[in-house]
Amino acid sequence: MPKSRSATYPLLVVLSVLSASVYAAACKSTTTTPAAPVSADTWAVVNGKNISRQDVEKAYKRAQDTKQTLSDEEVLTAKLNILNDLITQEILLQKAAQLKLDIPAADLDTAYGETKKNIPDDTFQQELTQRGLTPAELREGLRRELLTRKVVTEEVGAKITVTDQDVNGFFNANRAQFNVPEEAYHIAQIVVTPTREPQQSNRSGDDATTPQAADAKTKMLMDRLKAGAPFAELAADYSEDAQSAGRGGDLGLVPMTRLQQAPPALRDAVLNKAPGSVTVVSAGGAHTIVLVLSHELAGQRDPSMPAVKEQITQTLRGRKEQLLRTAYLTNVRGDAQVVNYLARRIVEGKGAIPNLQMATPGAR
Repeated sequence: MPKSRSATYPLLVVLSVLSASVYAAACKSTTTTPAAPVSADTWAVVNGKNISRQDVEKAYKRAQDTKQTLSDEEVLTAKLNILNDLITQEILLQKAAQLKLDIPAADLDTAYGETKKNIPDDTFQQELTQRGLTPAELREGLRRELLTRKVVTEEVGAKITVTDQDVNGFFNANRAQFNVPEEAYHIAQIVVTPTREPQQSNRSGDDATTPQAADAKTKMLMDRLKAGAPFAELAADYSEDAQSAGRGGDLGLVPMTRLQQAPPALRDAVLNKAPGSVTVVSAGGAHTIVLVLSHELAGQRDPSMPAVKEQITQTLRGRKEQLLRTAYLTNVRGDAQVVNYLARRIVEGKGAIPNLQMATPGAR
């Protein structure tokens, strides 16, 4: 599985990924200041700090697919999601200040340099201009991204342990999984379709509804994988396959007899591919991102084998990290004083598109 690389940021990832870490470039400094007056342009307040309509509009402009034609409702939904991500990120940045975390200048220089790696200066500047970004704003976005990652690493990742007892317990409870009756490949997938799904299948509720949206979403996901984002996290957040999204896209061991019966493009994405290989299989406007986790020969495995122990350890660690991360983010958000004025106005309007020039209601 691709490993996270904190200092790898291809340019298009930084500019187009729809996540709080990229939306950060639209926000101001994290220094705590007295609460600003709430105006018609205040779309949220987080612990006394305003997030403005302009912040969200800038982030939306930088992230949107210009080839897509969206309804007013779809545009406002996208902006509401951006605002929600900005709220969570602002909470984490304030947490970073409490923990006295910072990003060394050398790390920021490295991250900024990675965005320009193998990209001519004029092309780099053109991309920034098209997205309405200055180099200084890009650096600030990277700084904030690194800080939020650092908070989660310190508050979540560093507190997770997997013992030998945990490994043995998992093996004993799942012994059959490690008895491979025939040669097989352990694979995972992220599915993106061009049509609306009948039920929400992922944590973010994201669902591409047109071929253009499916293409853009698949490109975004591939960019994030190349930047080191965990495959399982992206599958849980974005995959449109209801059966596998909840398992981080994990399909388990697929025997050779089944693979031989698969469509040629899917079969070729798996057979003879090295562990960690990622391939996009496209058909009929839909896309399946296939990750090869391992190639297993027939036979019984047990934790005395380093590869088996590592596999179990990573599985258990991933489960614990996902649980603790979700609980941590839920907890810090619950402890924060947040007023989402945009969401409030949409609810009060019963889903009608609000007049965004209307005076913002006072906090209650």
